[in-house]
Amino acid sequence: MPPAPIDRRTALRLATLFMAGTAAGVARAQASPVTQIQRLCATLVKIMRMGRSSPFEQRFQTLAPVVDQVFDLQAVLEISVGPTWRDMPPAQQAALQAAFRRYTVASYVNSFNNYTGQRFDVSPETRTLGNGDQVVQSKIIPPSGDSHSLDYVMREGEGDWRVVDVLADGAISRVAVQRSDFRSLLMRGGAPALAASLQQKTADLGGGAGQ
Repeated sequence: MPPAPIDRRTALRLATLFMAGTAAGVARAQASPVTQIQRLCATLVKIMRMGRSSPFEQRFQTLAPVVDQVFDLQAVLEISVGPTWRDMPPAQQAALQAAFRRYTVASYVNSFNNYTGQRFDVSPETRTLGNGDQVVQSKIIPPSGDSHSLDYVMREGEGDWRVVDVLADGAISRVAVQRSDFRSLLMRGGAPALAASLQQKTADLGGGAGQ
């Protein structure tokens, strides 16, 4: 049985949907490591401008979707936990992932909570590491005083470049610091102890934001 003919209005609607999907695919393919960090920095300025007069939860919800887009939080968590990650039951892995996401977003909201004219300078050039990762260099520049470097190690996966480590002042690895902190908690109480610690830290940072 031949298909029913498509009228002009339906054809135009289908063409519009196809073009919209194609445009979204092109935009997705064009997202570069630098573009990702520019998106993050723009949102950090936004929550700084909101300031402490805005509820922590509101700033948390503003930043959280961008963190999800820019960071590979699962990779960061697995690297920070180390080989014991593979031995954890799925339920414990899921609990840790949720707690780690809330803690990561809350940490950024707490750290970038006041705007006094700061700006971000994101280098348009990246540095390639031996394993193919890209390093995006950025600086936060206050109106007066010394700037501080925050460099982002980006890894490509499934078409997206996402952060897998942050280097403070170009050298201090956030993942390395976390790995040291996490190891002692995991040795004392396993995944439940680490999840509980992350949940408590999140509560301390913002009154339980994101829980």
